[in-house]
Amino acid sequence: MKPDFLVRELFVDLGLSKLIAAQKAEQKIAVEIKSFANPSSIADLEQALGQYLLYRAVLEEVKPDFLLYLAVRKITYQAIFSEPIGELVINKYRINLLVFESQKQEVWQWIP
Repeated sequence: MKPDFLVRELFVDLGLSKLIAAQKAEQKIAVEIKSFANPSSIADLEQALGQYLLYRAVLEEVKPDFLLYLAVRKITYQAIFSEPIGELVINKYRINLLVFESQKQEVWQWIP
């Protein structure tokens, strides 16, 4: 049985954030959309990573059939996630990325 606090906290937070549920092929996914709008992309990366890891831990407990993706704009991916620090974070913490083109409103790349 899952602890009630996990379910309650997850749904409260997910209701306030830009987390959406979707489906990629046969896989159920949850997508956390991040804007990286602050002047410091490293500070944004720290916050996004912390939230991603927290959401993933909770989803693994309450919705184990869902795979979590962090959604970022293509320009954000190119600015931070394609740099060595971004690649390190993606690989070390097994971050799933959904990179999208905001102007076209379409997915540019799924990682992995």
